Amino acid sequence: MKKNLIIVGSRGYQFKYGGWETFVTNFVDYSNDEFNLYIPYLIQDKKNYKGNYINNNVNVHDIYIGKLGFATMFQFTIKSIRYYLRLISRGEIKDATIIILGCKVGPLMRFWYPKFKKYNTKVIINPDGLEWKREKWAGWIKKCFKISERDHVKYSDHVVCDSKAIKKYIDSEYKDFKRDSSFIAYGADKKITSEKTEDLTNLMDKFKFSEKNYYLVVGRFVPENNYETVISEFMKSKTKRDLVIVTNLDSNLKFYDELEEKLHFTRDERIKFIGSVYNQKALKYLRENAYAYIHGHSAGGTNPSLLEALNTTKINILFDVAYNTEVGGEACFYFSKRNGSLKKEIEKCDKLTTKEINIREKLEKDIINKKYTWEKVVNDYKKII
Repeated sequence: MKKNLIIVGSRGYQFKYGGWETFVTNFVDYSNDEFNLYIPYLIQDKKNYKGNYINNNVNVHDIYIGKLGFATMFQFTIKSIRYYLRLISRGEIKDATIIILGCKVGPLMRFWYPKFKKYNTKVIINPDGLEWKREKWAGWIKKCFKISERDHVKYSDHVVCDSKAIKKYIDSEYKDFKRDSSFIAYGADKKITSEKTEDLTNLMDKFKFSEKNYYLVVGRFVPENNYETVISEFMKSKTKRDLVIVTNLDSNLKFYDELEEKLHFTRDERIKFIGSVYNQKALKYLRENAYAYIHGHSAGGTNPSLLEALNTTKINILFDVAYNTEVGGEACFYFSKRNGSLKKEIEKCDKLTTKEINIREKLEKDIINKKYTWEKVVNDYKKII
């Protein structure tokens, strides 16, 4: 008999947006023959509202949320949990497990957790990264995230962390709660093929960069991804290659202006902000054909873009923080905020021989194949469920 499994906290199944949506889609692909799956879908245009329907054997429920900006995912998660609690209380879903992704609604878990337990529903949470540490949030928002994290851990049956460093922090910070916890990594998607699309060709022509002749950065345009360090150090380096930055620039133009005023990077023809690339085949082509990838992320757990880099780009230079070093191990190069650190690594990588590059590539592929496949991730979740 199939077990009932509810997953909330992502925008929905096959939304094709970010990390949680990738997790949900791959979880379904590798397990939906073993569970009765229930996943809400975020609708922000009422014309697209369908209600309840089946998609690839997944029970999908559309939930409409107006465009609330920062508050959208909080409201969506609240409505999702309330909806499934009603189904559970009516006996329409019995003996279920619910996986809650992210720490969005912690204080409300004080009221919801007893109801889940009343109806024999197991609660698993994945806190993601340490959201309260991100530099982009104001002080009061950071405090709210910290409280939310605490309550998510306290009012749950099991905590899944996608980073060993996050698990160590959770076990230490909340040891009085005596919650079971597990380390289950994120996965690298091997099903996506690469393609030099027409749009990508136009981008490469517009910004004048070519295959194997650029360093690549992919990530949200926020301070904790160390854009200032990456750009300033690249400008100091002697490399003749370009720095191609794929990011949602329009979402933080203030940050862009601040960096330009400080660094004057527009004077360096090698620095190229090309905007966002949403076509996954085109993005994979960019990764495959980069000379090297620079990963400046300093907050969060196992980052999806880092796994994709190890899976596709031969040379990877990572910011030296526990979340990254536990993934990259000896296969990657590392830099800090120290003056000259990244400059040194870039110039070192510029001089690598073909043999040295191939050795690094093999080490990276071995890491992905042994630790970060979606098959392994889903099987590890199954053991807990």
